[in-house]
Amino acid sequence: MAVDPYNPLDKLNLGRSVREALLLEPVVPLSQTEGVIGAGVYAIYYSGNFPCYLPIAHKNRNGEFAQPIYVGKAVPQGARKGGVTLDAAIGGAMRGRLGTHRNSINQVSNIHLSDFHFRALVVDDIWIPLGESMMIARFQPLWNRVIDGFGNNKPGARRVNQYRSLWDVLHPGRKSAMGLADSGITAEGVEQRVAAYFAGWSVPLVSSEQADDSDTTED
Repeated sequence: MAVDPYNPLDKLNLGRSVREALLLEPVVPLSQTEGVIGAGVYAIYYSGNFPCYLPIAHKNRNGEFAQPIYVGKAVPQGARKGGVTLDAAIGGAMRGRLGTHRNSINQVSNIHLSDFHFRALVVDDIWIPLGESMMIARFQPLWNRVIDGFGNNKPGARRVNQYRSLWDVLHPGRKSAMGLADSGITAEGVEQRVAAYFAGWSVPLVSSEQADDSDTTED
């Protein structure tokens, strides 16, 4: 029986290597992003008491941090325009993204920043999207796959007519969502969607917001 030889340079194997390297990085409170430098891939973990997130929170307590609630990426300046950069290890792309996430959580009242941690890995820019995709494929993070909107940037002039995201419906108060239209979906409806997901029922998956997560804002 023929067996294909292992190819360490296969795309999937390269992606797995990025994923496993990220999972070896230390976990840090989301309130402490000042020391983050460079661009790459990150995972955010929740361990609080928000009722519909308890199946996740239980996996992240006692130092386990086994189930990210969100996975994102930050690419260096220039990469969004199709260029290959050599500065993934410098700049504040990832710090900027994590800071945006920190601010989003601080603006709402039903979840608390003290319950969030993250791990981050600086990655050469050409491997960043692949590493993010492999993390999402493995963990199916709730805020990537079921509740959209956490990673959204502030809507620009051509997006002001969009509806509030599911994340903003469940966690109201974020300034960037206050001027957006009401889609008619209630917080109870979002909670039912989450409960169905954890019960193993079929739930339509949302996009992973990859375009929004490629923000390159420096701070």
